[in-house]
Amino acid sequence: MASISFRNVTKIYDGADKPVVPNLNLEINDKEFIILVGPSGCGKSTTLRMIAGLESISSGELYIGDRLVNKVPPKDRDIAMVFQNYALYPHMSVYKNIAFGLTLRNVPKDEIDRRVHEAAKILDLEHLLERKPKALSGGQRQRVALGRAMVRNPAVFLLDEPLSNLDAKLRTSMRSEIARLHRRLDTTFVYVTHDQTEAMTMGDRIVVMKDGLIQQFDTPKVLYDTPVNLFVAGFIGSPQMNFLDVAILKEGDKLIAQLGEDKLEIPAAKREALEPYVGKTVILGVRPENFLSFDKLTDANGISARLDFCELLGAETNLYLFVNDQKVIVRIPSTEENPTEEFIKVPVDMDRAHFFDKETELAICH
Repeated sequence: MASISFRNVTKIYDGADKPVVPNLNLEINDKEFIILVGPSGCGKSTTLRMIAGLESISSGELYIGDRLVNKVPPKDRDIAMVFQNYALYPHMSVYKNIAFGLTLRNVPKDEIDRRVHEAAKILDLEHLLERKPKALSGGQRQRVALGRAMVRNPAVFLLDEPLSNLDAKLRTSMRSEIARLHRRLDTTFVYVTHDQTEAMTMGDRIVVMKDGLIQQFDTPKVLYDTPVNLFVAGFIGSPQMNFLDVAILKEGDKLIAQLGEDKLEIPAAKREALEPYVGKTVILGVRPENFLSFDKLTDANGISARLDFCELLGAETNLYLFVNDQKVIVRIPSTEENPTEEFIKVPVDMDRAHFFDKETELAICH
C-alpha cells in the first residue's frame, strides 16, 4: 500500500522568518496520479522533497502507507524520484544507467538483466541500451531516467518537473507516455509542475498551491468548472480566465451585471447567490472559450469591446480585445468569420459565467 498522508506538516528553513509550507494536510490515495501545481516558490517541490526524505520536516507527521517516515532515510522509503535534469551518469551506457540502483543493492545479474530489458521494452529504449547519454535526445534521456526508477519497482514515483527541459512537441508526447506508464505500473505517482496544461491532462487529482497553502484539491474537471477562488480560476485554464468588475443591480424581477453601458442578465440559477450583492461590485469571470457565436448576440449578453488583433491557431482563433481598458481574450472557432470593425460587441455565455467576491476573492457562484 502506498498512500501518502501529510498531517499538520510544516517546513521552515533555518533563519527564515516564515515557513515555506505551513501546516500542510493532504491525503493521497494508493495508486493515484497526483499533480502538485502552482507558481514558482509556492512550496510544491519542497512538498515532494519531504516525501522523498530529501527535506526534513520541521513539525507534523508524514506517513507512506501505515508507516511514519519522518526519520526514515530516503533509501528506505521505497520511493523512486525522477529529476528535472535527468541526473544520468555520462560515462555509463543506457543499460548501466538503468541498472545502477539495482547493482548497488546487489540484485542478482540475471534479475537485473530481466528488469532492464523489461523497462527498455516498455519505454522503447531496447535499441539504445549500449549508447551513452550524450548520444541521446532530451526525450530519450528522460525515458532512461524513468526506466532507472521503474526497475526498482517502488511503491511511490516522485517526478519533479521532468518535462520542463523538453521542447513543446516532445513535452506533449512525453505527457502521454508518463500517463500510460502510470496505468501500466498501477502505483502511486506524485508529479510536480508549474505547467497547468500538464496538470489538467495527466492527473487524477490536482493540488493547486500558493504560498505553501493548498488552494484547492480536486479533479481537473472540478477545478476547471468550479474554482473555489480567483487564484485557482486564473491559474487553471489556458488562456486564463478573463476578469471584469461588474455592478450587481436589480431591475424589476431581473438581476443584472452592469459593465459600463452594457447590462448582462444573470441566469435564474445564479440569482439567489448574487442577491446579497445587489448594489455592490463583484468580479465577473469568463473563460475565453465561454463566449457565444456572434449570431447569438442579444442586448442581455453583449459586452462592448475594442478589437486589438486576431490570432489564428488553426482550428481556433483568439480575439484580443480591450473592455474598459482591461485586456480580454475571446476564443472562437476558425470557421466563424473574424470581426473586421474596431468596436464590436461579443456575447457572453452567462450560464457558464463565474462570479467572485471582490474583497475575499472567493467564488460566489458558477
